[in-house]
Amino acid sequence: MNVPDQAAGTTRSARKRREILTAAQGVFLDRGYLGTNMDEIAALSGASKQTVYKHFGSKEALFVEIVQTMTAEAGDAVHQRIPEPERAEDLAPFLGEYALRQLTVVLTPELMRLRRLVIGEVGRFPDLARALYDGGPRRAMAAMAALFARLSDRGLLAVADPDTAAAHFNWLVMSAPVNDAMLLGDDAIPDEAELRRHAAEGVRVFLAAYGSKDG
Repeated sequence: MNVPDQAAGTTRSARKRREILTAAQGVFLDRGYLGTNMDEIAALSGASKQTVYKHFGSKEALFVEIVQTMTAEAGDAVHQRIPEPERAEDLAPFLGEYALRQLTVVLTPELMRLRRLVIGEVGRFPDLARALYDGGPRRAMAAMAALFARLSDRGLLAVADPDTAAAHFNWLVMSAPVNDAMLLGDDAIPDEAELRRHAAEGVRVFLAAYGSKDG
């Protein structure tokens, strides 16, 4: 988790908060929710247990913040604004790179471990799943829907329902590799060449359904 200093004058409290989050992220991902204790997080972060609770209130609140931070960072990396295509011939390469960036950012061991951990705890702590969903799939598809609406307005796509188009694109691109990595572990994460091939195929199918007939 990379949380940059805002300025040289960052407060000691803010720095300590980041140190706690960094330590807690490693412990939660290594030991799981039940296997994590606040004493170990305090020791690893160089803080007292009282300080940890002062910043986060509870173990669950700390984990929710980790989920929110990790998914927000991943989302920022995927949905960074880059120049959008203005010509039909640039659309497929643009969507291919978009899909590849989405796959590359999400299919990391850390995010896969986080997803498995959250899913395992959803029955007891639904707020964890909500934090992951809001910061991950929901945010991703909202950004894609807005993108597809803009591309449709330019005549590059033929999209009547941007939300549905976003869901189709998301699952064409994400479903198989994410499912494999979730169930089979980190060794099932494809290499870059396979991710690029998969992204291109997903885009090809998407454009067969939503490509502008004029384009």
